[in-house]
Amino acid sequence: MDKLRIVGGKPLHGTIRIAGAKNAALPLMAACLLSERPVRLRNLPYLADIVTMGKLLRQHGVTFHMHDAGERGREITLHAEKIDNLTAPYDIVRTMRASVLVLGPLLARFGKARVSLPGGCAIGTRPVDLHLKALEAMGAEIDVKEGYLDAKAPQGLKGGDFTFPQVSVGATENALMAAVLADGTTRLSNAAREPEIRDLAHLLQAMGAQIEGIDTSELIIHGVTQLHAATHDVLPDRIEAGSYLAIAAMTGGELTLEHCQPDDMRATLAALEQTGLHTQIDGTTIRTLPRTAPLQPVHITTEPHPGFPTDMQAQLMAVLCCANGTSQLTETIFENRYMHVPELARMGADITVKGQMASITGVEKLTGAEVMATDLRASLSLVIAALVAEGETIINRVYHLDRGYERLEDKLKLCGADIERMH
Repeated sequence: MDKLRIVGGKPLHGTIRIAGAKNAALPLMAACLLSERPVRLRNLPYLADIVTMGKLLRQHGVTFHMHDAGERGREITLHAEKIDNLTAPYDIVRTMRASVLVLGPLLARFGKARVSLPGGCAIGTRPVDLHLKALEAMGAEIDVKEGYLDAKAPQGLKGGDFTFPQVSVGATENALMAAVLADGTTRLSNAAREPEIRDLAHLLQAMGAQIEGIDTSELIIHGVTQLHAATHDVLPDRIEAGSYLAIAAMTGGELTLEHCQPDDMRATLAALEQTGLHTQIDGTTIRTLPRTAPLQPVHITTEPHPGFPTDMQAQLMAVLCCANGTSQLTETIFENRYMHVPELARMGADITVKGQMASITGVEKLTGAEVMATDLRASLSLVIAALVAEGETIINRVYHLDRGYERLEDKLKLCGADIERMH
């Protein structure tokens, strides 16, 4: 199993191109199931989760061709003309929670689907009940048996009204994809407003869907009978960009991040600016300036977009481990997202967790240690800490990193980090 070896204390300077967003690319790939015509996606990141989604779609009958488009990332053309299998099996779905996103498209186009209950990072229960309730509001009949979701809509899905009792990105995506082929108009209230939802809506519009209310909490979808071919660019990964900004804040280095979408990162930029990070924004480029003062403590609560993203909580916590004072982070999205705390403590961090709140008292220095990645974003927090820690850090189970960060060690090495992958 691969490990990362990092020797801390190296100044970082350089340019990093931000890849396409994993959390956008996965639902975009699932959306190909809605049409028998080809869907071409550009700026696709090459990650373990993308490979997993490709395997899932292929076993449904999707054919696809992927190639490296250089500066534009990878391009993939997905063709779901001949779907011969409506079951998403456990052995694929268990490794990635986003696999459940095939449920809505299969049900909408074929009137039935059988999807294993999903897996993914162990950061909480994240039940799929909101996905099911939204689909049931469109006339779906869903049974849960033997670990599978058995869904059917013998007469096809019908337009309906559904209010999400709590904001859910995945459930919004599944409901949105299902609604575009439903008979009639669907209204989704208290829908998630994440940029990845907007990106999915724009692809669906390019395929011929009729959607109103994009970027708001109320989506109105007028169902159509079929969708056509489309080409779409995956939006830049705001979490990858935020992670490199956190690295710049921690190390005090000068990084230039290209191909960003700063407007989607306002909460992350604001939080890191509170710690003392200074940035210059020029269109899609973000430059960080050398830090001239100690890191400052902050008080932040994770919230649905446009609030501070839960996917940046672990990275910000790592930065605050060296702040001049005590910070507080409150996690409101997932109930088990502090598993990185014991690992940071092994490196000398002073963190106390009580329920949803973590108190982080900055220390003068962190020290290298052998640690273990527990989930995707937690693994990046350990990288951030290791880059400033005294001595050598070994990070185990970095397959979590490969699910969401493309060529991380290569990008950091080019900026001066002492980092290598060990097999």
